[in-house]
Order: sequence, then C-alpha cells, then structure tokens
Amino acid sequence: MAQEAMTLTHAQVMEIIPHRDPMLLIDEVSELIPGQRVTASFWVDPAREIFRGHFPGDPVLPGVYTVEATAQATDLVLMTKPCYAGKTPLFLGIDNVKFRKKILPGDTLEIHAELFSERPEKAIASCKCQVFTDGDLAAESEVTIAMR
Repeated sequence: MAQEAMTLTHAQVMEIIPHRDPMLLIDEVSELIPGQRVTASFWVDPAREIFRGHFPGDPVLPGVYTVEATAQATDLVLMTKPCYAGKTPLFLGIDNVKFRKKILPGDTLEIHAELFSERPEKAIASCKCQVFTDGDLAAESEVTIAMR
C-alpha cells in the first residue's frame, strides 16, 4: 500500500529533528513520504554571519552547509519511520559529493533526499540527495546516517 505524501511547516520540522537555529537548515517540507523520500526548502538569509568571512565581497554559502542541509533532509526521511522516531541522527559520512553551482545569499535551496540503502539491524541508512537553486542542480551526494 502506497503511503500518502505529507507537508511539514517549520514548527513541524522542529518536532521531528533535533536541530535548532543557527544549524537548522530546513525551513519547510513540500513533500514527505516517511521512510522513502522528502523535498524540503531552505532560504539562505544574506544576513547569516558566515558570509562576513566566506568570502568578503563575494559571498558564497560554504559547501558544508549544503552537506548539512542534505543530512537534515535525510534525517527527516528516517526519523518519520516509527522505528527511528525519537532517536538521535548521527552523520556517518558522505559519498560521491559534487558541487555544481555556487549557492549565494538570498538563494532558496530545494533539497531532495531519497532512501536507497538501509541496514535496519544496525539502524544505518543512506539517501541519494540533490540540491537545486532556481531549478538548476547545485549539488548532489549520498548521505549516510546512524540512528541512536
């Protein structure tokens, strides 16, 4: 039986994953099928402190923020499965990451994560992730999370 897709507000996202400002990098979810896939968004506020040093006069969102946003999207895919609800998601690794476009202050990230590998006996799973800005692929990766 196919699961019905759901949406999440910012407050609902915070009910599921433990991240908080300034490290919460998911604003809302336009589509979530628990345990399968998510499409989320994050607006890159030009006032973020990180832009003072990365880089003065030519601000670019650091790649680690993009990686973290995909990890949080992966958290949402997993933590909405009953077996992982209430667990703490731990970032285990990232593979096949490619940055294809600069992410600039004021951009809105559209973050996709889809489960492709799971080892339930170890509570470890991986999602294939893509990040788009203005419809263009900005980054892609495979994120692995352990639930503890």
